[in-house]
Amino acid sequence: MLSSDVAVLYRTEAKIINQVVKRNINRFPESFCFQLTNEEYLNLRSQIVTSSLKRNNNIHGGIRYLPYVFTEHGIMMLSSLLKSDIAISMNVKITEAFVAMKKYISSNLIEQKYINNLVIKHDEDIKLLQSSFDKLNQSVVNNHIFFEGQIYDAYSLMLDILNRSKINIIIIDNYVYKVLLDILAKIDKKITIITNKYNNEDYNKYKKQYSNINLKINNTFHDRFIIIDKKELYHCGASFKDLGKKCFAITKIEDKNILKQLLENSSL
Repeated sequence: MLSSDVAVLYRTEAKIINQVVKRNINRFPESFCFQLTNEEYLNLRSQIVTSSLKRNNNIHGGIRYLPYVFTEHGIMMLSSLLKSDIAISMNVKITEAFVAMKKYISSNLIEQKYINNLVIKHDEDIKLLQSSFDKLNQSVVNNHIFFEGQIYDAYSLMLDILNRSKINIIIIDNYVYKVLLDILAKIDKKITIITNKYNNEDYNKYKKQYSNINLKINNTFHDRFIIIDKKELYHCGASFKDLGKKCFAITKIEDKNILKQLLENSSL
């Protein structure tokens, strides 16, 4: 606001406003109050036809000094320096408004903090719930029993386990037939099959087209096992060729010592 407009606000004269500023210049840094330059004054006057600038000219017969411009901080400072009843009343109102605004902001900050904490807690609860679901889903993949006739479900779970591999797969099964080879043809990973018997004709045909399988003969195993990336061990109660034909289970073995022993016994 121009000094002349501030004078109207406080019901006094512009020269009194200017005197207060000059006497207390250390209380009015540039962020509180500054004086227009000649060019700024002429610019402002050309843009405003009826204004306090013109009133000043009429009073003084022309501009005697370049007017001051006050920011909201400067106006507040003036209210504490002027001695008129209006200025005192304005200062009281500004103080009351400041206190009220502080309480409002403080209240909102507390409320916002509560909301933020609530959102964080809900986010943590959601993550915990998601983790529980993941563990539940993991449990379903790792341990499952299939009843007679659940052929598709059994093969579907077997594919899910095989597709968990990032590097290699080890399959221990004493019987390697076309059914198993059909599954492994879709797995683009290095696969080692440890077996006691295999169908020469089926395997030889497979090797002519695919190179992802390495066959090892070992007759020391009875049960079926799947080892994923040498880190995860699964026990399968049925041969691959008989999945879903009779009731059987697929179980993940968590004991790392068993996995280590199995790898050692299979020379892998």
